[in-house]
Amino acid sequence: MQSNETQFQSELGRRISYARESARMSQEQLAKALRFKDRQTLSMVENGQHKLSADELLALMQATGHDLEFFTDNCRLVGEGTFSFRAGEIALAGLNEFEERAGRWIATYRRLGYALGQPRKSLGYRLTLTARSSYEEAWAVAEGLVKQWQLGDVPAVRLADMTEARLDVLVLYFAADGVSGAACRLADLDTILINRGECVGRRNFDLAHELFHLLTWDTMPPAREDRDAPRGYAAKRIEQLADNFAGALLMPEQELRRRWDKRGSTDLHDWLNRTATVFNVTARALKWRLKYLTWLTEVELSNINDKRLVANGEPKRKVPPPLLFSRKFVERLYRALDEGCISARRAAQLVETDLAGLAALLKEYGCKVPFDL
Repeated sequence: MQSNETQFQSELGRRISYARESARMSQEQLAKALRFKDRQTLSMVENGQHKLSADELLALMQATGHDLEFFTDNCRLVGEGTFSFRAGEIALAGLNEFEERAGRWIATYRRLGYALGQPRKSLGYRLTLTARSSYEEAWAVAEGLVKQWQLGDVPAVRLADMTEARLDVLVLYFAADGVSGAACRLADLDTILINRGECVGRRNFDLAHELFHLLTWDTMPPAREDRDAPRGYAAKRIEQLADNFAGALLMPEQELRRRWDKRGSTDLHDWLNRTATVFNVTARALKWRLKYLTWLTEVELSNINDKRLVANGEPKRKVPPPLLFSRKFVERLYRALDEGCISARRAAQLVETDLAGLAALLKEYGCKVPFDL
């Protein structure tokens, strides 16, 4: 295992390389700015084999336009981690800001894991689907996962817990406008982020959708921004497969068929709303699942009024949102605080609150507060 010093030098070198490439500078150009005698010295720095002096670090900041934290803060993702966002109308600047926030949560969780002797590995389970796969193939692997993980007749209930337990994926709940969900891929940590402010059905669908992206990232890397109307055939196809996978994962065909066959003369809108609530999905997601299964006729489909499906027909029904972050995240943060791996003030900054707010978060998850207010 690398020493802390060796690991720091390696990380610093990687960030210097990333900063140089982002600034479109050659090694020769940056070496000259740092007053190195040759390019090979910078190459050694970028490979973690040569230390920078304080003056050289200052010159590096001036040459690249980045602050000290960009190069030294190990609670920050710099030049690593690939994100894919389910975003609405959020502007690019807002999306970049959210990526920075999420990157801090993920980087800190990873760093604390190593400090506590709990390193993580990337998930070994992958799906063999490609962009040429059929919807039926996506359904088959989704329903296979339902059986393998024993998710039962209503998979949404246990999906988040089993995703963390079976795949070691970190699932985090956040609060933000314009982003409903996201996935982040790192060499040693995969993360799914879900907006706790969305309705329960949307949260579950986003979780299943982002799970698909993590499991198919190698063969079908998703676009950074998954907008309502993806551009290009390949992007659209990937998102359609992700939606079909999510639909089959959350609404297994056998259980759905049983309920469909018993619907009788029930008004279709009422049946969609009631059944979607049972499966913890949105009625619109259920409608599209039925469409892809070809159980709805074109006439039935055209007669569906989406306004009657809003909030599954129960606009006054309120379901408490999940707590911020997750139990695994907060319990690791608690242990790190208890063992002195992170200060209370730094931890409070991470979860974007003050010490009182941090104490309240710990208490919500049943953790003692290991610091004085």
